[in-house]
Amino acid sequence: MEDPSKPRPNWLERLSDLFQHEPEDREELVELLHAAYARNLLDAEALGMIEGVLSVGELTVGDVMIQRSQMDVIRQADPIERFLPMVIESGHSRFPVIGEDRDDVIGILLAKDLLRYFHNPETFDLAKVLRPVVFVPESKPLNVLLKDFRSTRNHLAVVVDEYGGVAGLVTIEDVIEQIVGDIEDETDFTETEEQIVQVRGQRYRVSALTEIEVFNEFFGSRFASDDVDTIGGLVLEMFGHVPKRGDSQESDGMRFTVIKADSRRLQTLLVEKVQRDA
Repeated sequence: MEDPSKPRPNWLERLSDLFQHEPEDREELVELLHAAYARNLLDAEALGMIEGVLSVGELTVGDVMIQRSQMDVIRQADPIERFLPMVIESGHSRFPVIGEDRDDVIGILLAKDLLRYFHNPETFDLAKVLRPVVFVPESKPLNVLLKDFRSTRNHLAVVVDEYGGVAGLVTIEDVIEQIVGDIEDETDFTETEEQIVQVRGQRYRVSALTEIEVFNEFFGSRFASDDVDTIGGLVLEMFGHVPKRGDSQESDGMRFTVIKADSRRLQTLLVEKVQRDA
């Protein structure tokens, strides 16, 4: 029987008691963490974050990067009035600036550096405001990248493949989301926002939580599933696994590209009607 005169151990002491037997490997450690959760020593959010920290040690930059084809870039030769609408529409804070092609990244433009030129664009000189580019290989471990981001205060790096070509880009948010889950920003959907938003032409930004019935009514499509109710669930069925950002699948004349996802779930899709040649 517990002595009421003795102070109750705090959650850290109780968790330490659970770990009296040192785990032999990662799998056993995860089992102990889930046991701690079952005994209310950890809440679901804390458990998810600890598992996220463990996963970061096993992931590489290539696992979470934004694919080359999905990068929003600015061409060095373009005047400000040409790329400013894209900057405003995307909502990003940093943009790779390229020369001849996407393999020729010459600098990074911060959106905030455009403010002083907004009312006087003829004075804009792109070369004077470019920040240096940080290049990292696809194979770089995420935990090492996070340490580098913190020490250098960079928030974006351009990812290169084994041949030196640009494979994509990665941000500090991409890394942190592997630990804490989705970080909502101004480009994310809210509960009151329309779940299907036209981006440009026949391209639409679609919340993964959009019900298949709502999706079909909007696009005039006939998608159906006996196992899932949302378009995100349907896309997961198409892939057979949780895809990374930039991954695409085509079905029934529609192309689904993952815009935002973490290691657990899909959040936002880019949907396009595929034009077939006659």
